[in-house]
Amino acid sequence: MSKKQATKKKAVKKSKSLERAHSAIVVDGAERAPSRAMLHAVGFEREDFKRSQVGVASTWSMVTPCNMHIDKLAKQVCKGVDGAGGKAVEFNTITISDGISMGTEGMKYSLVSREIIADSIETVAGCEGLDGLVTIGGCDKNMPGCVMALARLNRPGVFVYGGTILPGKFEGKDVDIVSCFEAVGEHANNQMSDRKLAQLEACAIPGAGSCGGMYTANSMASAIEALGMSLPNSSAQTAVGKDKKVDCLEAGKAVVHLLKKGIRPRDIMTKKAFENAITLVTALGGSTNAVLHLLAMAHAAKVRLSIDDFTRIGKRVPVLADLKPSGTFVMAALVRIGGTVPLMKMLLDKGLMHGDCMTVTGKTLAENLNNAPEYPRGQVVIRGFDDPIKEEGHLVILYGNLARTGAVAKISGKEGLSFSGKAICFESEENALQAILKGKVKKGHVVVIRSEGPKGSPGMREMLSPTGAIMGKGLGKDVALITDGRFSGGSHGFVVGHVTPEAYEGGAIAIVKNGDPITIDAKKRTLNLDIPAKEINDRLKKWKKPKPRYTRGVLAKYAATVSSAHLGAVTDLHIDP
Repeated sequence: MSKKQATKKKAVKKSKSLERAHSAIVVDGAERAPSRAMLHAVGFEREDFKRSQVGVASTWSMVTPCNMHIDKLAKQVCKGVDGAGGKAVEFNTITISDGISMGTEGMKYSLVSREIIADSIETVAGCEGLDGLVTIGGCDKNMPGCVMALARLNRPGVFVYGGTILPGKFEGKDVDIVSCFEAVGEHANNQMSDRKLAQLEACAIPGAGSCGGMYTANSMASAIEALGMSLPNSSAQTAVGKDKKVDCLEAGKAVVHLLKKGIRPRDIMTKKAFENAITLVTALGGSTNAVLHLLAMAHAAKVRLSIDDFTRIGKRVPVLADLKPSGTFVMAALVRIGGTVPLMKMLLDKGLMHGDCMTVTGKTLAENLNNAPEYPRGQVVIRGFDDPIKEEGHLVILYGNLARTGAVAKISGKEGLSFSGKAICFESEENALQAILKGKVKKGHVVVIRSEGPKGSPGMREMLSPTGAIMGKGLGKDVALITDGRFSGGSHGFVVGHVTPEAYEGGAIAIVKNGDPITIDAKKRTLNLDIPAKEINDRLKKWKKPKPRYTRGVLAKYAATVSSAHLGAVTDLHIDP
């Protein structure tokens, strides 16, 4: 037998072993009659026990418009699975709404939900013997949670994005949820009446779909597509469009194809694939949360990724997309001109993406993009390489005496490349927001919001309420904000998050005092407290670790297990061999 024939025989054997590798253990043989009896009750026919069982993990919920339509998308996926010869088994997991809980104590559960989603999908698939999976996410934490589960299980799987929302219309302009957050600042500044604020909030969210700019949901959907775990253009479709229904149907077919070919998630989620994901997020001007989530996804896939990889890639990849929050257009505008596929083709042709990476189509990225169309002439959403929004990446990793293990800044270039100012310190997001709205935060201030890290908060809340209020107050170019918490993808301005070590762990952010000089330098990639090292050391020696805010329940368990933000804020790092 030739080497080629032996390789082919091995591939065929691997393929057959995956098609029913897990379901056979649950349903085959006389002794499994009780299991089959239970499955007959949920709609299995006798022939279904010979098929690959594919879990369809839906994040449907009426908690948020991001996910309110996903039950219908899950039904489309099931049709695709069943039509391709598999047996679809639909189940649900949770979602929370960042947009609703933002600025409240409830937001502490947001990042926690990423772990719960990953854990719950892993639990159901592992328990029920599912051979493959299609996971469908809408709101921010659904997406990395779904992919983390696929990576852990390493069973053939596809991720489907629920799709972006269409923009609302207010006074002839496109508006979205971030428009509402910034309107709060305008209202506090007496630049918007009660009546206009009520009119805006009533029309900003017109229906189903994830937040409409290049915020975290669209950033992560794009990253996952570039990673190879979604079908082409899954990340650039509206939630209510016909394309999204087709995407779901094709995803159902694709997972059965992956089972037959023996292609697993970790065959796709390689280091080079994560570099592709970082490249696309950079070109799109995506959310700082992409750093946190890609680190967590890579950990689940057993890929070594660090925050410094974002610096390395950012030095050679420009920002090309003129998308909100820093730019002009909503995601629906990118959908109209062809989505992410033409952009990935541009990046591939420029040598900025790895074309040999496998994807869920069963083909390489280069093969998927072989006949990709170009953007129409005259469009202004995506710039050319000769006229970028920013010549280098906007996700800037900073180090310094305030961020010994790193921090993440989102520097579009519009806010400048450096900022020096006097600290004004707050121990919580709520206190900072009230100070901003009441006019206590002035030009030249560096707002320091601490005790909001993964362990200290616990949960690492997003600071969209304070950043939105700063922009609404007209202080976007005059005030900086640093935090050991994180930011919504909708935040913009001179903002630095993920400051590590966090305050609860004795990071230097814990000992900053009002009036201390702070310098943020995006060009040098530094974040420093400009006082003598002896003074910093003396303050740190006097610092005492605060008592945990929660001693029971989900948040207490999370705080006890979560890693630092610069490692992805994962909850299983300490048990990794």
